Amino acid sequence: MNNNTSNASVVRLTIVFCVLTSLCEGIDLQAAGVAAGGIIGEFSPAPDKLGTFFSASTFGLFFGAIIGGRIADVIGRKKVLTTSVALFGLFSLLTPLAWDITTLSLARLVTGLGLGGTMPMVIAMVSETASAKRQSASVAMVYSATPFGGAIASLVSSMIAAPQWRWIFVLGGVLPLLLAPLMMFRLEESAAFRDAKQRAALASAAGTPMLKSGSFAAIFGGGRALGTLLLWVSFFLALLLLYLLLNWLPTLLVSDGLTRLQAAGAQVGFNIGGGLAALLIGYLLGGRLRNAAVILTFVALPLLLLALAKAPAESGAIMATVFLLGCAVIAAQAFLYAMAPIAYPIAIRGVGVGAAVAIGRIGSIVGPKLGGVLKAAGHGPTQLLMDLLPVVVLGSVCALCFAWYTRRPSAIAQTN
Repeated sequence: MNNNTSNASVVRLTIVFCVLTSLCEGIDLQAAGVAAGGIIGEFSPAPDKLGTFFSASTFGLFFGAIIGGRIADVIGRKKVLTTSVALFGLFSLLTPLAWDITTLSLARLVTGLGLGGTMPMVIAMVSETASAKRQSASVAMVYSATPFGGAIASLVSSMIAAPQWRWIFVLGGVLPLLLAPLMMFRLEESAAFRDAKQRAALASAAGTPMLKSGSFAAIFGGGRALGTLLLWVSFFLALLLLYLLLNWLPTLLVSDGLTRLQAAGAQVGFNIGGGLAALLIGYLLGGRLRNAAVILTFVALPLLLLALAKAPAESGAIMATVFLLGCAVIAAQAFLYAMAPIAYPIAIRGVGVGAAVAIGRIGSIVGPKLGGVLKAAGHGPTQLLMDLLPVVVLGSVCALCFAWYTRRPSAIAQTN
């Protein structure tokens, strides 16, 4: 086997493992929202307690992302990714043993620690393995598996009775526990990471100054401060919206007159639409329509949220709007994931992307909790969605500014 064939095989295997990891993460991230009906029926939590449950795993995700990214710049992407997959699989499998809403929230918190380390590592490994021409498309393609995993969780939820909600977490635990050993033996470390470590060692021996691997301060140095701040705000607001919708959308749709089965179908549509849109924007980011695709995504996002808030109480119109909203929300997230690695050199890519994802996780903590607070305050589906409109507009503006920032030659050059 020649080197070109061998390298192509490594790229394909890395992509496959990262797609499967994203699929498993999507199932687990969606599990809390689609299991909510059964959990409410069994434990009868107050709205704020339910919001805490929704936020518990994302609180763990914050620490998992920022710690995992920092460690990965030192010891490697593969070790952190494999450990993270095994951890979230194990604790997802243990989640059905919870006996009240408090222990359920604690189980989700620990599951989140493992989940937090997966996405930054998936992004880093794919961006460092794929060719420069295919980098953004590959990252977006891999990320698109996350909403497809969410669609699987929604389908499972629609096929079982609400009191059987524990099976959703069993599914979310078994698959990553099967995947982790395969990754340990077959997945190869990022070649770009290995090369960067060798160059750093040679530079250190020669007394040449180099970026310190995993340096948190370095993500603000070298002209990267503006890009980092724009990326953080974009991630925070994008994930606030995404996780509020993932966790509260089924409940809001039922409150708006849809049946439980119709709400589950709309949730499936949200995820499938998002997955397809993520694939499409990944393709477009590498071509001449990049700017048009980015502008369309972030302009459509607040307009579709407004359309859902004002949609007539008719299931067909609501489900179609939810599908399109899923396209815009998850395409926006795919764009941020695809472009985040470009903002940082390899030596600090793990901590840079991990920190951005961690900031986003704060948004994903705030989102479900905010939904609970607004619901407890008596806001109906229409008012709750309208409350989110200023947040979505601000997030779109910041993301568009970040898109402009990453197109500057100086921003691209500093990542090499």
